[in-house]
Amino acid sequence: MEPLLRAADASLDRLYLAVGGIGCCVMLADRDGIPIERRGASADDDTFDEWGLWTGTVWSEDSEGTNGIGTCLADQRPLTIHRDQHFFSRNTLLSCTTAPVYDHEGKLAAALDVSSCRSDLTEDFVNLISVAVGDAARRIEADNFRRAFSNARILLAPATECSSSTLLAVDADDLVVGATRSARFALGITQQGLTKGLPAADILGDSANAAEELCEAERGVIQRAITRVNGNVSAAAHTLGISRATLHRKLARFGIRRPH
Repeated sequence: MEPLLRAADASLDRLYLAVGGIGCCVMLADRDGIPIERRGASADDDTFDEWGLWTGTVWSEDSEGTNGIGTCLADQRPLTIHRDQHFFSRNTLLSCTTAPVYDHEGKLAAALDVSSCRSDLTEDFVNLISVAVGDAARRIEADNFRRAFSNARILLAPATECSSSTLLAVDADDLVVGATRSARFALGITQQGLTKGLPAADILGDSANAAEELCEAERGVIQRAITRVNGNVSAAAHTLGISRATLHRKLARFGIRRPH
């Protein structure tokens, strides 16, 4: 959980700033339903500790029946368990809004929860909390994904209704080496396909034949070389290991203009 915790740190702080003022605490639980990270006001600590809203407690569905963290993990969906919707009567003063968090391979990794034991928590507030929890869970997934593929380019997948966590990791050879859970569902990407190797152009709907791809690759190399030396043909030719005359022909062929 350590990499995910590092990725989640800022989002947990941000979420707590949004909901802490109305008497809520924020918890991140592992896949077994055990909170391992928590944010809460010190003035409320005794109350939350008494109700078990603390790190190291067990909120799995097997242990506590219907509850925010355990049922979210069992059903793998965002939900709110409000007061008497809890299975055990000892939990019926709680209102818990929870969203699942998936790792960089699209596997269930954690549950993000905002809980309150205030009796005056209105339905409108619960709805706002639900949106905030869902957004924070997606941010955690995206930050964790970027950390897991720190040596790759990260692209936002052009999927219908894509979210900020619908991401692809593309290596230096333009092969897709990673995809978030939402990207896998949106684009039909499987782990088997990633293992074999998926050209990014095929996934992004920009596929071409091998000759066209080779031509575009060469054009890109020349464009970058001439841009890096601010249009100096001699310097660019030296960098590419070709003659000035050859580079001039290629510039004309590809219609590349030198920067001024």
